[in-house]
Amino acid sequence: MTASPQEKAPAAESQVQGHPQRWLILGVLCLALLTVILDNTVLNVAIPSLTRELGAATSDIQWMINAYSLVQSGLLLTAGSAADRYGRKKMLVAGLALFGTGSLVAGLADSTGQLIAARAGMGVGGALLMTTVLAVAVQIFTPEEQPKAIGIWAAVNSLGFAAGPLVGGFVLDHFWWGAIFLINLPVAALALVAVVALVPESKNPQGDRPDLLGAVLSTIGMASLVFAIISGPEHGWTSGRVLVTASVAVVVLAAFAYWESRIPYPMIDMHFFRNRQFTGAVSGGVLITFGMGGSLFLLTQHMQFVLGYEPLEAGLRTAPLALMIVALNFTGVAAKWATRLGTPVAIGLGMAVMAGGLVSIATVASGGYAGTLLGLVLIGAGAAVASPAMSHAIMSAIPPEKAGVGGGINGTVAEFGTGLGVAVLGALLSSRFAADSLPGALSLADGEAEKGRILDAFSSGLETSLLVGALAVLLGGLVAGALLRRAERADTA
Repeated sequence: MTASPQEKAPAAESQVQGHPQRWLILGVLCLALLTVILDNTVLNVAIPSLTRELGAATSDIQWMINAYSLVQSGLLLTAGSAADRYGRKKMLVAGLALFGTGSLVAGLADSTGQLIAARAGMGVGGALLMTTVLAVAVQIFTPEEQPKAIGIWAAVNSLGFAAGPLVGGFVLDHFWWGAIFLINLPVAALALVAVVALVPESKNPQGDRPDLLGAVLSTIGMASLVFAIISGPEHGWTSGRVLVTASVAVVVLAAFAYWESRIPYPMIDMHFFRNRQFTGAVSGGVLITFGMGGSLFLLTQHMQFVLGYEPLEAGLRTAPLALMIVALNFTGVAAKWATRLGTPVAIGLGMAVMAGGLVSIATVASGGYAGTLLGLVLIGAGAAVASPAMSHAIMSAIPPEKAGVGGGINGTVAEFGTGLGVAVLGALLSSRFAADSLPGALSLADGEAEKGRILDAFSSGLETSLLVGALAVLLGGLVAGALLRRAERADTA
């Protein structure tokens, strides 16, 4: 049934003016998002406790971490498509309910199998939340306010990433390991009540037929790809496990692209990739998360293994990066800069500043923390401008009725880039540092002189890896900026 002009008018007026409670709703959405982001990092600090109290083997620990990321990354596109078709508010409610239930089961688990299953269930809820939060934010804000709203969304992402180890460390100092999951419950419950009361429902008015085969293919393909990336550093890039799963990913994703290009109701319209704005933003997004995710992974190891900080201390010393992102985005300064510079220049300049920060850390990391601080501040300033501009470019290139799919693409880009950065830069470090791990090599060292040589070798490998990450970020900025500039010129013409 087609809506009458009188029925369409209020919706159009709301889109022009924005929802009257849009900033309060954004706060609710960010609260829901924060629980998901925290859970991505908080588990890392609990690994010693889980190993001791549950008798978890190394493989169990890996699956506790990977079950969440594999399920979430595999379902992002499907979750976004479901939100567009069935309603973004409904998917938000479902995501919070699943995430809260999974957190309860995880907190009360008394075996590694139960905890792994609970983490997988939390991954389903996380996928629904990651896609719908951004989609709803885009729907309720005017085009002029969207850059600032997306900037706040990006700042919450960074805040959750930085605060995870701090929250986990504090909780473990006062409670048992299960509390790191149970603290999600009051936050999820509060967010659930607020979503039901405040968030308006929105969905694709065309009501496309569900693309079931596309959902299956995208889930299998993305999960296989992420699994291959995760497995590469540990099992070797030429191992049977990695080659088989990578081959499955390539074949299934190729089948997904073919299927999507042939059906009249695709989950992802392949014509998006002919849009220079879309391809430029996606390319830059992969490289920005590649350099940032991989480099921070290496920097955390340097702080703990070389400089001797405890996990909580290392988390505190990386906090300036997140605080810079939060400060520039919550005050609206980053959005003003991006608007004044234009999206292509903002992304290119922001990623160049990030690359400079990585170079700074690479060249002074061995000298202690003081030299690292400048690099963290530069990375935070560059990311505060470039990352929201990149997300806004992706969402702007996609029709509003496909906002959920846009959120899924944005999340997939971040997951893929971060996983690839950790795997590739970690593998590069391993190739320069010929040992299974730094703690293991130091424990076998004969005398202080040999320990010094081992630390020097690790620092040299770290420097090379960080410089590669900086180069990737810089190239990403140049590529994304050039493609977006060409897209703007084509639109103007």
